[in-house]
Parts: sequence; C-alpha cells; structure tokens
Amino acid sequence: MSTSATTASSAGGATTAAAHHSNLALEPADIAVIVVYFITVIVVGIWSSRRASRSTVGGYFLAGCSMTWFPIGASLMSSNVGSSLFIGLAGQAAMGGLAVGGYEWNATWVLVALGWLFVPVYISAGVVTMPEYLGKRFGGQRIRIYTSVLSLILYVFTKLSADIFSGALFIQVSLGWDLYLSTAILLLITAAYTVTGKRVMLVLCVLLPYCVDSNGADSVCVDVSVGGIAAVIYTDSLQTIIMVGGALALMFISFARIGWYEGLVEQYMSAIPSVTVPNTTCHLPRNDSFNMFRDPVSGDLPWPGMVFGLTILATWVWCTDQVVVQRSLSAKSLSHAKGGSILGGYLKLLPTFFVAMPGMISRILFPDEVACVDPVVCKSICGTEAGCSNIAYPKLVVELMPVGLRGLMLAVILAALMSSLTSVFNSSSTLFTLDLYHKARPKASEMELMIVGRAVIVILVSISLLWIPVIQASNSGHLFDYLQSVASSLVPPVTAVFILAIFWPRANEQGAFWGLIVGLVVGLTRMILEFSTSHPACGQDDLRPAVLARVHYLYFAMILFSISCIVIVTVSLATAPIAEEHLYRLTWWSRFSQEPRVDLIVDVGVPEALDPEPSNDSEETKKPVPCWRRAVLVICGLNGSGSGPVAPEKENNELNSLQEKPLWRNVCNINALLLLAINVFLYGYWV
Repeated sequence: MSTSATTASSAGGATTAAAHHSNLALEPADIAVIVVYFITVIVVGIWSSRRASRSTVGGYFLAGCSMTWFPIGASLMSSNVGSSLFIGLAGQAAMGGLAVGGYEWNATWVLVALGWLFVPVYISAGVVTMPEYLGKRFGGQRIRIYTSVLSLILYVFTKLSADIFSGALFIQVSLGWDLYLSTAILLLITAAYTVTGKRVMLVLCVLLPYCVDSNGADSVCVDVSVGGIAAVIYTDSLQTIIMVGGALALMFISFARIGWYEGLVEQYMSAIPSVTVPNTTCHLPRNDSFNMFRDPVSGDLPWPGMVFGLTILATWVWCTDQVVVQRSLSAKSLSHAKGGSILGGYLKLLPTFFVAMPGMISRILFPDEVACVDPVVCKSICGTEAGCSNIAYPKLVVELMPVGLRGLMLAVILAALMSSLTSVFNSSSTLFTLDLYHKARPKASEMELMIVGRAVIVILVSISLLWIPVIQASNSGHLFDYLQSVASSLVPPVTAVFILAIFWPRANEQGAFWGLIVGLVVGLTRMILEFSTSHPACGQDDLRPAVLARVHYLYFAMILFSISCIVIVTVSLATAPIAEEHLYRLTWWSRFSQEPRVDLIVDVGVPEALDPEPSNDSEETKKPVPCWRRAVLVICGLNGSGSGPVAPEKENNELNSLQEKPLWRNVCNINALLLLAINVFLYGYWV
C-alpha cells in the first residue's frame, strides 16, 4: 500500500470514527413512539394469550388450529424478516447491487409450494413438529433426534445469534454505545419481553409449586413463554404492520433524497469511497449491479445458484423449518393455510424495495463509511477490517429519519428482532420439549412439559450470549454471506430427506439416515475449512482451498443436495422398503387415503395418556388449591390438573380434513397464479 493511501486512510479514519461514535440523542417524540409501541405489543400479547387455549400442549404449540389467513401470512413475513435481514440484505445490496433481492423473490415460489404441496401432507399426517413427521414417515428415533438437534443448532448459531448481533449493531450505530453493552441490553429486553410483562415469571413457573413470588399474582406473562404460538402469531401481525410501514417511510425518504429510481441508477455507479486500495477495483460498484441474474462463473451471486441452489435453502426455510411450518399448521383450514402462504408471498416481494434499494442509497449518501475498503478506515468505523457494509441501513436511519420517525424505525428494528427471536424461542421450545425431552421422560406430566418448554427459552438466551463474540470474530464484513454459507453447508441434506420422504414412497429409514450423515460430514468439512481460513481482503490473493475459492456456496448447496439424494436413493433401493400400511397419509400420493395407518412408532408427537392412579388423583383433586397457586397457574397458562401424562387432543376444526370449499379453493389458486405472474414480471424487468 502506498504512503499516500496510508495517510489518507488515517485522516479519513479519524473523521469517520468521530462521526461513528457520536451519540444520537433521542428526542422525546422518538421515546414516546418506542414506549407506545412496546405498550401496544404487550397489550396484544396479553389479549392473544388470554384468547387462546394455553392449558394444553395443542393449544400452546398450535393455537388450537384456529388461525385465519391474515395473521398467518403476516407472521410468516415477520418471523423471517428479522433484524439480520435489515442489516444483512441492505449491506449486501450496498456492496453488490440488486441481485441479493432474489433471496426474497425466490421465497414467493417456495411459499406457494408450502401451501399446496407440503402442508397438505403434514395435515394428513397429523403432526405438530417436523421431526415428528420424519418419525412417523421412517420410524425409529435417530432421524428424528438428528433433525431436532440440527434445528436447535441452526436456530442458536444462525438465526438467534445473528439477529441479536445485528440488533446490537443497529443500536451501536444509532446511539454510539459499545457493541457488547448493546448486546447485553438487547438480551435483557428480549428476555423480559418474552418471559414476562413485569417480573421474571418464568422463574416463578419453574419453581412452581415449591415457591412463589409475593407479587406474582399481579404479574403478567406475554408472548411466547405464556401465550404460545397464538400470542406469537398475533404479535407478529402487529409487528409486520410496523415493519412494513416504517421501512416504506424510510424508502420514500431515501428515494426523494437522491432523485428517485433514476437517481439511484445514475449515482450508485459513481458511489466510490475517497480512500481506496491502489491497483484494485474492489472499491468500484459492480457493472451488473442492477441485474438480478449474474454470470454463472464470475458473478458474486451466479444465476444458476440463485435459481437452483437458493431454492434448496429456501425449501428448508419455508417448507421444513419448524418456525415457519408451525404457523401454517395453526390454520383453521387448509384454505386459510394457503391464504397465509399467498399473503406471505406478496409481502416477501417488498424487502427488495424497502431494504435492498435503501441499502444501495446508503452507499450513495455515505460512500466513505458504507463502501470503505481500506482496512484502517473500516476498523475505525465499525470495528472490523473486512468492511462496513453492515452499517448501511442503520446509518440511513440515523441520518435521514426525522424526529418521531427515527423512533419508529428503532421500534421497527426492535420489532423485527423480537419477532424473529420469539419465533425461534417458541419453535425451539416445541422441538426440545416434544422431540427430545419427552423421549427421556415419556411419562412426563403436562405441567412438566409446559414448564420445560418455558425454561428452554432462558437457556437459549444464555447460549446466544456466549456465541455473539464468535459471530463478530468470524464475520468477514458481510453478515448475509455468513448466514447463507452456514446454511449451504448444513441444510441441503435435510431438504433432500423431506422432499424424498413426501414424494418418493420407496425412501426408507436407512437411506434417509445415511443420506443425512454423509451430507453432514461433507457439509461440515467445507464449513470447518471456511471458518479456519480467512476471506481475502481487498488487493490480496485468494489462497483458500479450491472448494472455497472456486465453488460458490450456492453451488455447493446444489452439490451437497445431489450427494444426499444419491445416497438416500442408493441405500433405500439396497434395503427393504417400508410396507404400504405404514405410509397412508404420509406421502403426497396417499394424502387422501382413508385406510387405517399403522405407525412405525407409536410414541411420537404429544405423549399418549396413561391411566392415572385413581386413588392418588381423586384425593389430590379433592384438596382445595391455595389462592396464590391458582393465580400463578393462570399466569403461567396452566390449569393445575395436568398431573398425569398428556392426552392427545382431537381438535374439532376443518384442518383435520383436506377438503376445501370450491369457492375458496379457486380463490387461492387464482391468487397463487397472480402472485407467481407478478414475480416473473419483476425478474424479467431486472434481467
């Protein structure tokens, strides 16, 4: 690096560092907006938790199958659009252009597949969790345990930790606080938001019935820990409105600042930082910045990978991931589940416009900070030498939003963060409680399962806190790349198993298990290599192994998916098939079957009821329950009568059947075709 460049870097670093660390004083109007937002969310959480059935496992985890299409669709959007998407998508667009919006548009197709292909099979199978489906489909326990553990690992080390990290980064940029202080504050706020309204009621619920806080009776639990999935879905609906409204407001303000779309096209290509690395081009915007389909060899997001590799990852996210599928399974009918998928698909068209494009505008307005390439400058701005594109969206909020709206956008990011976190908390709690804990304690009472489900939330918060420094150290400056690379190394085998389980009846347990194991070994090999070698900085040669330097992670996802499918098919054909009597209503081809199914395993899902001891139970029920304990049971969402094992619920609703009213079936089909047509038009316009 030349002397002049070094001198310029130091000067620029001093300027940007000072700007970066300047505190932003929130005006009273900003604080008022944030306070009103939190009060509203708490009220909605209380209302929804009281409205829903929370005293049974089915009511807690599936909302009694009573949800309609609008809250389902809004919750699908909100649970996926977390703070990591605001930070990562905007940052990636700032550096690479519009193509990253393809991640959002691809979801439209997969959401339609969720409603029309996957959900009908899950409904006919009568499952609560995705590992439960695999348990019924293949039998045995090792696949179910594998997928449950893998899901928990992915939740903690990608979704949960990345969202908290990105939320803390937003607060750091907005208020000038230390990143770790911001992280600790976010965790405390989220834990309080998730577990209690006024006091940490989860501790109370765990200690029940051995002790109780003296003020416990006037405390209120909201959202995940007490309200279950019903409270999550209703608060997600509110937060979706807040996120979309606030993000659209910032989008219009940003476009007005640069002269709308024409100004974006003209000015983005000249958005170059003042301090560059000599004899390099990494400071220049890409020539294909406004092209959704990039070159298959030299493109940063090659189009074959965006079409095929991304679909593999998206299928896992939208069609097999507990966080998403749990929302669709809470629908009151199949038509409402499809309607939720359609609404979610329409909403997923929007982030390209209100997140990715504002990220590109942020580079135009703040090129020296958002587009920095000199390691000294970048280190002084955001604490990492690899680049500072992650600050694109929060920088835009801090500099452009007027008083009041700035508080709204802070509430939007907090809404996105908490929505994503609570979604992961609830679904992880479901997986651990019903798929892992119940295996260790098959006779666990309903109260015990409910308490364990709530306690898991606290454990997840603790683990995520320990992982935050690891994410900061391993982040190469592009949060979105980190998330997608990890997913590409771990989830393709799971996608392969689900697709073959649903659409190929010949697949058996041996094939699925070894497909998962081989895929895991191959994927972990690449992931370990990636974390053990650093990404080359601007002007440096790429000395990484060829599997990293020459094989894009989306291409690797395609390769890993193919390897897993080959292993599953080969081993399945070499071993005995599963008898047809075990597959009724577990595959796409048998979803309408009326034949009685003989499950390969009988202790899946919600534990079956065993006859309790009459003498003990009758004596216990005759004893009066103290007032303090009744109050705590109400607050914790329990009825106090769950001393015995859990009985499977038979919900009296339309979701027990795949039959649809012709009118609403046609309405859903027409809307799905319209949604896909709009999606194709958008792709065509930017190709």
